[in-house]
Amino acid sequence: MNEIVKYIKEGDIGKVILNKPNQNNALDHLTLKKLIEAFQQSAQNDDVCVIYSAEGNNFTVGADLKYGYTLASNEEKLPEAIKFLESFQDLTRIMLSHPGVIIAGLHGWVIGGGFEQLLCCDLRIAADDTRIMMPELGVGLFFSNASTKLLPRIIGEGRAKHLMYIGGEIGAQEALNIGLVNQICKREGLERILKRTANTIAQKEHSVLKWAKKLINENQDDDIESVLAKELRILLLTGQSSELKRRLEKFVKK
Repeated sequence: MNEIVKYIKEGDIGKVILNKPNQNNALDHLTLKKLIEAFQQSAQNDDVCVIYSAEGNNFTVGADLKYGYTLASNEEKLPEAIKFLESFQDLTRIMLSHPGVIIAGLHGWVIGGGFEQLLCCDLRIAADDTRIMMPELGVGLFFSNASTKLLPRIIGEGRAKHLMYIGGEIGAQEALNIGLVNQICKREGLERILKRTANTIAQKEHSVLKWAKKLINENQDDDIESVLAKELRILLLTGQSSELKRRLEKFVKK
């Protein structure tokens, strides 16, 4: 039987792949658990970069609504329903705390909770056939994956409110225009672009990359003095490394 989530390690780069193409990569409790396990394994393996992608025509249609309806309509399944909802938030925690740079490769439909989890990624590259939608409010659901914080941080409060309140779809070009994705490419070139981006990042000094991700994530909520103090501490720490001296020497000689 095929794995519903695949994890592959290729040198310094890990790959996490949603693999339920016949179900449009819909997210149920088991799938979320497998995603959490894959990202945990990637972190334990010290992947410098992680490419997060999906098989099939669509990245994900979001939460499996048939599964969700089964949980909501059966009081005996309340404990499972709570675990299902908590698993979205747990996935956010593990992705944000992952020391590596997570690069998402979007294509096809990316809907609801399936889109919200991608806000935890460091970079988002979209194929030109990407369609993003947040229909939660229209069906009486609420948002997950810290999207009420992360989405306004990424695209601004006004745009985030419009996307969340209206619930309409946006394409790859509009997502690029508002800063929701970093790059768009042809669908057939997505895998190549993801690999090239990951390889470029993985060539950077690994410990400094980890600090960069950690401080960028943390410092958005800190005052300037706290940020300056933390940056100085990391500058002094990384400035003692032999790797920095080797790279500086190479740069100066070039």
